[in-house]
Amino acid sequence: MTKKNPFQLLLGFLLGMGVAIMLLTSLPESPIQSAGAASPAGPQQWSRTGPFPVHEVYYPGTETLAPDEMRVVACGTGMPQPRLKQAAACFLVELGNGDKFIFDMGEGSFERIMALGIPLDQLDKVFLGHLHLDHAGDFPAFYFTGPVNNRLTPLRVWGPSGVKPEWGTKAWAGYMQKQWAWEKAGRGSAVDPRGLELEVNEFDWTGVNKVIYNENGVTIRSLPAIHLDQSVSFLLDWNGLRFAFSSDTLPNKWWREHATNADLSIHECFIPPQMMVERYGMAPSEAVMVGTQGHTAAQAFGKIMSLTKPKHAVCYHFQNDFDTQIVVAEEIRKTYDGPFDLAVDFMTWNVTKDGIRTRMAVPNHESFPAPPQRAKQPPDSMNAYKWTEFSLSGVEPESAAVTNALIDAFNKQNGTDIKPGLTGLPFKKKE
Repeated sequence: MTKKNPFQLLLGFLLGMGVAIMLLTSLPESPIQSAGAASPAGPQQWSRTGPFPVHEVYYPGTETLAPDEMRVVACGTGMPQPRLKQAAACFLVELGNGDKFIFDMGEGSFERIMALGIPLDQLDKVFLGHLHLDHAGDFPAFYFTGPVNNRLTPLRVWGPSGVKPEWGTKAWAGYMQKQWAWEKAGRGSAVDPRGLELEVNEFDWTGVNKVIYNENGVTIRSLPAIHLDQSVSFLLDWNGLRFAFSSDTLPNKWWREHATNADLSIHECFIPPQMMVERYGMAPSEAVMVGTQGHTAAQAFGKIMSLTKPKHAVCYHFQNDFDTQIVVAEEIRKTYDGPFDLAVDFMTWNVTKDGIRTRMAVPNHESFPAPPQRAKQPPDSMNAYKWTEFSLSGVEPESAAVTNALIDAFNKQNGTDIKPGLTGLPFKKKE
């Protein structure tokens, strides 16, 4: 073994110390340090019984939104291929002035919205980028079951016109009303029906940077999107902050011109075609068409972000798993060096002029509807819905008597005088 001289030993020691210092200084600040635990006065003592001073996650309903702050929650980041982990497209935007907006409402997103615990009376504005099921499929359930989930406020929806009149949002909403007419009649006779009022706002899908909403200091504009015809993207401006949402689209000239310098830019982004062949079972031609022509490839996402330079970019609309996210991130980094997130359901962004904070929300997996924000006006159910004599004749008397006793006990407990409708019929004297 060759013996090292003292100079070599000293040189090796100094080099080792230098590497150690570089590694230590490159490490991110620890949670304890960021919480202010390390200070000249000693460590900060967290209460053993009180709330912690720092939360690295967002607990819905526990934080005040500042007057100049925007909060965005991903309520759906996935695909038309259903999965438990990710609902289809949906993003909730909450503003410090109290306004709340829903952008797209794909399948499964309604459950995510309810898990946040927000009263539906506060969620009365929905903007649909196009009418595919993975972007609008949960809207019928959100609308028709609104009253049984304590929405008493009329619902408003905005969506694009159609290449053909029968393909536009107004026609779509009309078909929905006809298709679910029995549902609406039944729900509206059982509970306060005011939440079944619907205002449909259809706008020209070819309008470029066209104002489609301007209320309470909030302006929302539409941009044409390239995802079949009659598809759009949205820009929301409020209090000097800008939120950009692509819905579905290829990168296009309208987005490049008008979505520049957004604070939070959420744009669709797909896994590579080869992975679509392997994971979805698509034919090669299907994978290329779907993944690069009707949607945005990851490298193209990176390119449009580098051209529009948002403060923070968000990539959504792919199955975000441990392996797919590595591939997508590597593809994006080939064309973009700015900050971005790969969205998953319940990812949350707090946006202010000072910066953007990304966290995960903690949803309530056993949520009940939040309470109504207005006094209820229940209908006269037996008169609101005209039953057939056939159904009325089928009420079984002995079971009805048990139910009526339950209603009597309920009345005594609550000081009410509610009369049974259907189960009272077997005991009515025939005239």
